Amino acid sequence: MKKACLVSTAPVLLVRDVVAAAEHYRDALGFTYQRFWGDPPKFVILDRDGLRLMLNQAPHGTVIVPHWKVDAGIWNVYYWVDNVDTLFAEFTARGAKIDYGLDDKPYGIREFGIQDLDGYDIGFGQPTS
Repeated sequence: MKKACLVSTAPVLLVRDVVAAAEHYRDALGFTYQRFWGDPPKFVILDRDGLRLMLNQAPHGTVIVPHWKVDAGIWNVYYWVDNVDTLFAEFTARGAKIDYGLDDKPYGIREFGIQDLDGYDIGFGQPTS
């Protein structure tokens, strides 16, 4: 029997306003989406370069706690990229909220991070070797 292989991943983030969050990811980070699910909208699947990110509207009054508030410096989502300098320039030009700028980390990654409307840190990195 042939072994099954994982072929993709799609992190899920709880957000306060799924429409505003999706528009932010589109405008500031270049993601696209085809549609929202629910009436009123509750869920969306974002796409960029074949990678997906799902956003789900949290119930009203839910406290959203990004990972960095529990453990400093920890992201909620991390993307490996092929040209981190170019992506950093794109996001800066788009007006993304840069959480920390480009830096060569001691673990062999050149990376930066952004923060979205709900305070989630999203990291983007490229191996330096």
